[in-house]
Amino acid sequence: MEQTYDRPETSGFATIPKRIITINDLTGFGRCSLAVVLPVISAMQVQACPVPASVFSNHMGFPTYYHRDLTDGLDPFLKGLSDLGIAFDGVYCGFLSSVMQCDIVCHFIRESKERARSGGNDAPVILIDPVMGDNGKPYRIVTPELQLRIRELSCLATILTPNLTEACLLTDTAFPSAAPDDAFLNELCCRLLALGPSRVAITGIHCADTVRNYCMEQTPDGIRSFVIESPCNGESRPGTGDIFASILAADGVKHVPFRTSVQKAADFIRTCVNASEQAGVPVAEGVVLENCLSLLY
Repeated sequence: MEQTYDRPETSGFATIPKRIITINDLTGFGRCSLAVVLPVISAMQVQACPVPASVFSNHMGFPTYYHRDLTDGLDPFLKGLSDLGIAFDGVYCGFLSSVMQCDIVCHFIRESKERARSGGNDAPVILIDPVMGDNGKPYRIVTPELQLRIRELSCLATILTPNLTEACLLTDTAFPSAAPDDAFLNELCCRLLALGPSRVAITGIHCADTVRNYCMEQTPDGIRSFVIESPCNGESRPGTGDIFASILAADGVKHVPFRTSVQKAADFIRTCVNASEQAGVPVAEGVVLENCLSLLY
């Protein structure tokens, strides 16, 4: 007997999705960077157009890895997209490994904003995830010159998503020796807003048994801050910052309220981490994103 199924409602399919250019590294194993950015943004019904700045066999948390730098192709890759004359609604930029990569991306973003302005279109939403370090220290490849270039890039952002270490590096603030209080975080966010973005989320702040995201945004009624907290549910896993930023980028081009978007990202990551812990997935392998993507549809 032939099996049948209920055909889903398809009337909502006949729309043109928003488009985001996603600039990041591509990592084959470990569930991070473009490997999680693309499915998350696509699940949120936004077209993700990948631009790989480098390729890794697996992320750098493993004992060994293969790496291929793609800086030589980055400028022509972005120029190829610009030459199409397509209007992109957003640009998401994550890990960049060199000063030259930062310069190329800064130039591309400035050109994108100018092209939108001259064409009478809305400026693209720019999300910068300033990947530089963690646990109070910069990563070994992050030189003082690269820090300065990432700060310059962050000045072009609409939405900025540093962790606490990166927020301190961007603002020349000493990393706190204990869990930061709200007064410290409020001042830190004010310094980040002063760089240029209109929305800032300092992500993954561990305080006792909770993980906090301290956020601030510039609204027509003035500056507003808020905190989104989640219970701490296991060891920090690779790729969660990429997932968080991807959700904010996709919501940003769809004009979802900032607080709603941050809450969605925090809830989704908590679910992914819980599922990974229950499945016994090693921390180095990230989160079982594949099991949870339907929650974003």
